[in-house]
Amino acid sequence: MAPENTLAGLRTAARLGFRAVEFDVKLTRDGVAILMHDDTLDRTTNGRGLVAESDWDPLQHLDAGGQHGPPFVGERIPTLVSALALCAELHLWPNVEIKPCPGRERETGALVAQQVVQHGVDITTPLLSSFSPAALEAALEVAPQLPRGLLVTDVPNDWRHQVARLSCFSLHCEQRAATSAILEQLADAGYPVLCYTVNNARAARRLFSSGASAIVTDRLDLISPG
Repeated sequence: MAPENTLAGLRTAARLGFRAVEFDVKLTRDGVAILMHDDTLDRTTNGRGLVAESDWDPLQHLDAGGQHGPPFVGERIPTLVSALALCAELHLWPNVEIKPCPGRERETGALVAQQVVQHGVDITTPLLSSFSPAALEAALEVAPQLPRGLLVTDVPNDWRHQVARLSCFSLHCEQRAATSAILEQLADAGYPVLCYTVNNARAARRLFSSGASAIVTDRLDLISPG
C-alpha cells in the first residue's frame, strides 16, 4: 500500500489504525543511519550501487517511492532520526531492525542505539532487533536500557543461551518456525515472540491463538489491527 521503509509507509500504517511499525536501518558510507532493507539501492530507489559505498548527500535526493507507483513519486529515503520523529508525532511504536552492511555490524548497532536514545519515541520504549549478534552486543553496550530482540529464521536449539547472552527481551522468528511447541517453550521462559512476515489473515489468527505476541506484516490491506 506504500513503499517500504519510507515516511509514506509510516503514515499509511497510522492512517489505517496500526499502532506499531517495523523498519530497517543501515549506514551510508559517511555514517548516516537511513531506512533501507537491501545492501544495494537498485530495488527500491532510482539509484544504483551499494549503500555502504554511497554518501548521504546524493542519497537524500533519490526517489524511493516511484517504483511503488505514481502516487509516491518523489518520496525520499528517510533518516532514522526523521522516522523516529514521525513515529512520535503519529504515536507509533517502532521496532527498529538493525540491518548492517557487511563488516559494519558493531558500528551500526552502536549508532542506531545512540540515536534511538537521543531521539526515541516518548510514548513507549522502541525495540531494537537484528539478525546480527555483533550489532545487538554493540547496542547493549551503548544503551542497555533499550530492549533488544534476536532475529532468527529457524529457532535454534540453543535459543535460551543466545537470548540470555545478548540480554534480549524477545525472539523474532520466521512464521513457519513458530510452532505451538516453540511458542509454549518461549512463553514459559518469559520471552515474547514476534513472527515475520505474516501476510495472511488466517496465519495471523493461528499465530496469535498459539501465543505469538506480535506479527510483522507488509500487507496492511489483509491484516487489520483488530
